[in-house]
Amino acid sequence: MHRTVIATPRAPAAIGPYSQAIIGEGRLIFTAGQIPLDPATGAIAATDIAGQTRQVLGNLRAVLEAAGSGMAHTVKTTVFLADMNDFAAMNTVYKEFFPSDPPARSAIQVSRLPKDVLVEIEAVALVAGT
Repeated sequence: MHRTVIATPRAPAAIGPYSQAIIGEGRLIFTAGQIPLDPATGAIAATDIAGQTRQVLGNLRAVLEAAGSGMAHTVKTTVFLADMNDFAAMNTVYKEFFPSDPPARSAIQVSRLPKDVLVEIEAVALVAGT
């Protein structure tokens, strides 16, 4: 079985023993969860859920593009929220990145996220053109 590790400086570097994304068998891309770190500074990009969601999805887009894909080729996302009361505000920003034919999605409230951020999102996408 062949797999390709994806790494891009346009998204935050892994902060642990994991890859930003893996392409499996040349077709499916599995991303690590992205949190709202600014890849240039390593700092948390915003304090509100809208700003954090925007940074997370920008990071996710950068990882997917580095893997030869993009938001339009995303088939599934999982959204982890520190507070489900932030769902509506997160969803408003999410729609900006997936304006039509959005991927399947799960949203889960968790007790805590890395660096105490408000949101983390992971994705499964297809390599473009496959």
